[in-house]
Amino acid sequence: MFGRHSHHHGFHGGHHSRHPFGFHGHDHGGRGHHGRGGRMGRFFDHGDLRFVVLKLIAEKPSHGYELIKAIETAAGGAYTPSPGVVYPTLTLLEELGYITVSDAGGGKKLHTITAEGEAFLEANSQPVKGLFERMAEAAARSAAFSPQIMRARENLKTALRLKLTAGQLSAEQVEQIAKALDDAAGVIERL
Repeated sequence: MFGRHSHHHGFHGGHHSRHPFGFHGHDHGGRGHHGRGGRMGRFFDHGDLRFVVLKLIAEKPSHGYELIKAIETAAGGAYTPSPGVVYPTLTLLEELGYITVSDAGGGKKLHTITAEGEAFLEANSQPVKGLFERMAEAAARSAAFSPQIMRARENLKTALRLKLTAGQLSAEQVEQIAKALDDAAGVIERL
């Protein structure tokens, strides 16, 4: 009724020839772009993670675990890719000739970008830039709900509760606790 290709969401603006990975071939309704709030269903569209991984390797040759942490940091804790997603992506990038892998000892593999990988990143600089902008936006949105901040806040509350219920505090202890809390508040306000 509508024709075979008249309503395909996968390729935006005819850019599909630049995406050898099929980056936008299955956008699953755009959930990766438009997720709201904490954990997003699909943070990246199909294949977008490859751009991110390649860009991070271009900035610094890395191990798989370092890449997982770098992505989590860039997204402000709003997204953490699983090893089951990152390692197959690294294998594909290697097969395509975009990265090389060397033994870094201790069972770790160091991934380094190739000239072909750099050329590919350059040719796709706009989509790559857009992905990192999206991660920065997610980081800004999730900052208030950052797992690191939530953990630290709970840690402080627990430590304070345990200290206050453990028994009588000396005047010196009360003063030190109040100063530590005031100092922490001052540091946060200055950020």
